[in-house]
Amino acid sequence: MVNQGTGEIICTAHGKGREHDFRIFKNSKVRLRENIKVLGDKGYQGIQKLHLNSQTPKKKSRGNDLSTLEKKRNRELAKIRVIGENVHGKLKVFKILSERYRNHRASLWFKV
Repeated sequence: MVNQGTGEIICTAHGKGREHDFRIFKNSKVRLRENIKVLGDKGYQGIQKLHLNSQTPKKKSRGNDLSTLEKKRNRELAKIRVIGENVHGKLKVFKILSERYRNHRASLWFKV
């Protein structure tokens, strides 16, 4: 989770192997105050049942396209969510989320 105003990481959660982000969120037992607005991607459909003050983009149903108004709303939501996505991208570029930290201080052979 990322603070939209500052870009600061509020909290993290992780799962073993290939696990969907929304399942990790539900299993993390993170509870948010009602006044906090949660913005999720299309994979977080159903988050409104857990947190009433949340928004996700509208998914198109099979065989039906989205209306112009729904597409506009999705674009506006994407403009707001881009801050959090940029933070995720920075973490992934440096493999912070996928690699094990192996630089233990006791194993350094030189003094700084």
